[in-house]
Amino acid sequence: MNRPALSHAPGPVLEGVALKATLLKRLDAAVGPLLTRLLPKMGLPDSLPSPLRFLVIRPGGIGDAVLLIPALRALQEAFPGCSIDLLAESRNAAAFQMCPGLNRVLRYDSLPQVATVLRTPYDVVIDSEQWYRLSAVLARLVRSRRSIGFCTNDRGRLFTDPVPYTLDDYELLSFFRLLAPLGVQPPRDTSAPFLKLPAGAKEGARRLLAPLEGKFFVAVFPGASIPEKQWGEDNFRQVAEGLVAAGIAVVVVGGDDARAVGERLARGGVALNLAGKGGLMESAAVLAEAGVLLSGDSGLLHIAAGLGTATVSLFGPSDAEKWAPKGERHIKFTSSLSCAPCSRYGTIRCSDGACCLDAVPSEVTAAMLRLCEKDRRP
Repeated sequence: MNRPALSHAPGPVLEGVALKATLLKRLDAAVGPLLTRLLPKMGLPDSLPSPLRFLVIRPGGIGDAVLLIPALRALQEAFPGCSIDLLAESRNAAAFQMCPGLNRVLRYDSLPQVATVLRTPYDVVIDSEQWYRLSAVLARLVRSRRSIGFCTNDRGRLFTDPVPYTLDDYELLSFFRLLAPLGVQPPRDTSAPFLKLPAGAKEGARRLLAPLEGKFFVAVFPGASIPEKQWGEDNFRQVAEGLVAAGIAVVVVGGDDARAVGERLARGGVALNLAGKGGLMESAAVLAEAGVLLSGDSGLLHIAAGLGTATVSLFGPSDAEKWAPKGERHIKFTSSLSCAPCSRYGTIRCSDGACCLDAVPSEVTAAMLRLCEKDRRP
């Protein structure tokens, strides 16, 4: 199964020579299987000291990065004083600013920074990629006596501790499977907030939200990575108008690719359009102030849930059981089509051109209002 990337305008780009995500996928398909077979299998040493230096590899999009953070924080708690380097892509690196205590965040798509990782000794390397092979090859080449990763295909032979992966688990819990060889257990409550905003993000959000003059508001993210995940501007507009009629302000969030949609949704004073304004951390801080976020399956959805903001989510091709936030403050709408979800990751392109997201705007509005009432209740 192919792995998608959840899209959002990237945060600050780190220095180095970048390889685009599409090129990384082509490299993986071209040489990943061959390298996986050629590299010798790695065996677990007879004895290992308590690990203090970790490398965690997380290519991909923002959603996966955010859902990995609870496992990173659990690793910090289990091994006090440990040093964790994170190897991420340009498109998801900014998300790790919401995970305090990391030693450094390097770039998986920067050749100089990959070279830095290969020169650095570690006690344990953890590859959190689910399917692609290049990250497993890199984990095998890192100077470490112990390596942990998912054995979804022949990539598993490159780890000292291959870990099973299932499509049935909430993805946040899937990442905790990688910590099982280290004796770290998953949390009982997966709905608890787990992200921390960096210094300065809240002040940036306050400047962006100044036109609301302190009014209670909800956030709407109308973006989507593929057409099958699009709900339609008219539907979002109906919800926004219903909320405004109920006396609730609406703020549109998103990256540069959602700016034009946000402008259309905001016409006539229906909403404040913040799409394309500020970086990812400012957007996250806006979500932290919102009463509720309305979004499809997106990185912003996971950020809102990780900050403790209530959400209403729209799912079609991707599996809500695997990706939707958990808990009573999160309401999900799933497709009524018999063929949905067609992919646990939502990346299969529909040959029939079907619109997977068929939630009724009035029902979505009602769900938003219910969560707003709970949030505003003294």
